[in-house]
Order: sequence, then C-alpha cells, then structure tokens
Amino acid sequence: MRILKIRQLCLLPIFLILFFTNGIAQYKTFNLSTDGDTLNALDMNGMKQGKWVVHVDPLRGEPGYEEEGIFKNNNKEGIWRKYSLVGDIIAVEVYKLGGKDGIQQYYTYLGDLIREESWRGYDPDAPYDTIAIYGEGNNEIIDYKIVKADQYSVKHGEWKYFDAGTGRLVKTEMYDRGHLQIPGEVKKTAATQVDKKKEVEKTPQMIEWEKKNKGKKNAVRDGRTYSGG
Repeated sequence: MRILKIRQLCLLPIFLILFFTNGIAQYKTFNLSTDGDTLNALDMNGMKQGKWVVHVDPLRGEPGYEEEGIFKNNNKEGIWRKYSLVGDIIAVEVYKLGGKDGIQQYYTYLGDLIREESWRGYDPDAPYDTIAIYGEGNNEIIDYKIVKADQYSVKHGEWKYFDAGTGRLVKTEMYDRGHLQIPGEVKKTAATQVDKKKEVEKTPQMIEWEKKNKGKKNAVRDGRTYSGG
C-alpha cells in the first residue's frame, strides 16, 4: 500500500503537466506571469481570452497607464482596473460584452475620487429597446421608438463630480440613455402630449357654447351642449 501511494505521488506531476498542456493547447499565443498564470492569451481564432494586462506608454503629453481585467471572446468583461505607471489606481471600470455597464469610478494620482459615472450596456436578453425621442433643446419627450438593440454603451443614470481635496460632491448630472436631463424642467411623457392634444380638439358646438357661457358662474356643459342644445 505504501509503495502504491509513492507511485501515485510520483505520477502526480505528470498529470499536472498534462492538464497544463491541454489547457494552453487552445491558445495560439500567451504569456506566463511570475506566478505561472496565463496572461494575454489569443485563441486559435485570434480572439483575446482570459486575464490580460495592457500597457500603454505616454504619448503626446498624455500619461501612460496599465489596465488589467478579463477578456471573453475579444470583449472586456467584468471589473477592469487601471493604474498609473508607478502603480497608483486611477480607474475602476465595469464592462459587459465589451461596453461599459454600471458604475465607473475615476481617481486622481493621489487616490482621490473625482468622478463617478453611470453607464448602461447592451443586454443580450433584450433584443429590442424602447427609446425616448426628445424635443430639440429640452427634456420634453415627443415620441417613443422601438429599435433593435445593438452592442453599445450610453450614459444612463446619475453622474457625480467630487472635489479632489475634500471629497465634497460639487456637481451631479442625470442622463436618460445618453440624453442629459436639464435641471428644473419637468419631463413630459408622450402620453401627456396625447392627452393635451385631445383637450384642444373641440367641436364647433363646444366652442360656440363656451363663447355664450363665458364668465357665467353656474354654466354646466352636458351632452346636449355638443348637439347644439
């Protein structure tokens, strides 16, 4: 029995090697971290898969950075963290099917939160989407439109801006699927517009009755009024 156990232990590294070999056989190229993790893998179709670390050098006055997260079929997925080239975290972003989805946070190089964004990503379980059509330069919804949902991300929800030194909230913005809501305006729905339109569509008899009874305290309009009674 002891000999059998020893033989099993001796065979264990072989199984690990076979498991490791089978695991990486699906990749065309990949890197290994110092801990032995598979990084920056491309599958046989050239698509990014698994954990990636992306390095971007400084360019034209813009500071460089590194970001790390998961790719699924060439799309960013889940939480991605972005760091300065000296290792300070500068952003925490959330992705769904390659697009931003949910709350995104951005920091100064000293670690102060300066902005919190809210995004809406593509939902594969909702192939169609109902979007609001706004009037030019205002928050008034004049119509709704059903469209085929594409893979996109739009600003949606509350955006917050903070003072870097104190952490004080200095400004907020509200977005409705990419449309910036104007503070102080009441958003009117398409149904409200329909009701308003119905109110102004009066018959000639109704108009004549209102002229005759304008200013009368106890004037009551009933069914006879519409027929000229």
